Amino acid sequence: MTIDSQTRRRIARTGLTAHDPAKASPGYTLYAPLSGNGEVYLLDANGEVAHRWQMPYPPGLYGYLLPNGNLFYGGKVRDDGGWDIFEAMKRFKGGVMLEADWDGNILWEHRDPYHHHDARRTESGGCLYMTVERMDDAQAAQIGGGQPGTDAGGMYADVLVEVDADGSRIWEWHAAEHLDPDRHVITFNDLRDEWSHGNTVVPLPDSASSGARVMFSFRNISTVGIIDKASGNIEWQIGEETLAQQHDPSLLDNGNVLIYDNGSHSRHNPLPASRVIEVNPATNEIVWEYRDNPPFNFFSAYISGARRLPNGNTLITEGQPGRIFQVTPDGEVVWEYINPHFAPNEQGYVVNSVFRSTHYLSEQIPQLR
Repeated sequence: MTIDSQTRRRIARTGLTAHDPAKASPGYTLYAPLSGNGEVYLLDANGEVAHRWQMPYPPGLYGYLLPNGNLFYGGKVRDDGGWDIFEAMKRFKGGVMLEADWDGNILWEHRDPYHHHDARRTESGGCLYMTVERMDDAQAAQIGGGQPGTDAGGMYADVLVEVDADGSRIWEWHAAEHLDPDRHVITFNDLRDEWSHGNTVVPLPDSASSGARVMFSFRNISTVGIIDKASGNIEWQIGEETLAQQHDPSLLDNGNVLIYDNGSHSRHNPLPASRVIEVNPATNEIVWEYRDNPPFNFFSAYISGARRLPNGNTLITEGQPGRIFQVTPDGEVVWEYINPHFAPNEQGYVVNSVFRSTHYLSEQIPQLR
């Protein structure tokens, strides 16, 4: 007889576990189980499935809704030549980016075997996404940190790519040409087969003081930054002096940056614990922070995200345990949902992990009006 000894699956509560309608932001939450087969769920405030998509690919690594209510989705492709170019690639590989309508019909698709983690639809009808390239061995030897001897197959760095509606490349940015080996050191116990390990790329709106910009998050060097697209220069960044292997930065309406700081291998705190921080980029000071009490009750070493909601709450995805929840500005948990869908991941572990989730008011989804 087979005994299921997978502890979390045996003891975890799943589904809707908290809801304060007076304090929670109303609306819908979208997520895709990371170890699923391409299922994407839109939940209502009561934790019920309001809509479901079945994509033809497992998530690589998530999807979100466009203003027209269509789904923009990154899918995982295993047989395109990018599967195992280095040790960890298969865990976060994508390979295809697509737009699907409410019924799951694919309206647009772009493929790149080295696409990973993130992709965003652009106003041109194309998309901005992350891919990788092998670095020059001599340059790679100058990069500090990481586990010695784990780059025998070479070191890879991120390339940010934008394509138009026809899939033609119209902009590229190569991390190996712009990062600083003295400043951007790999976390001591990460493998040296990756320098940057991007997990987020975001096109930012033009502002009066600058042109088009792109925000990035590079986990292996604990750095979030903003690139001026015209020059390629990094015009703002915050690094390991504050962050520890963060995910999902987003620019807020007030000009601040919201970040899920995973807290893995922090230089400043020996206790592994996650937090969500709001940073003023003019000073790099933290102006708002969410932690649990005690701090170790809230922790995901990998994946995860945070988004500010219209009513001032923050939607947080504690990715590894599959926990999605809202907190008020005072840190009170007023809505919580635990992904009930467990399945084997690429390492064979049975998990309910969620890479990222997003929230929508009913008026933001035309199909539900």
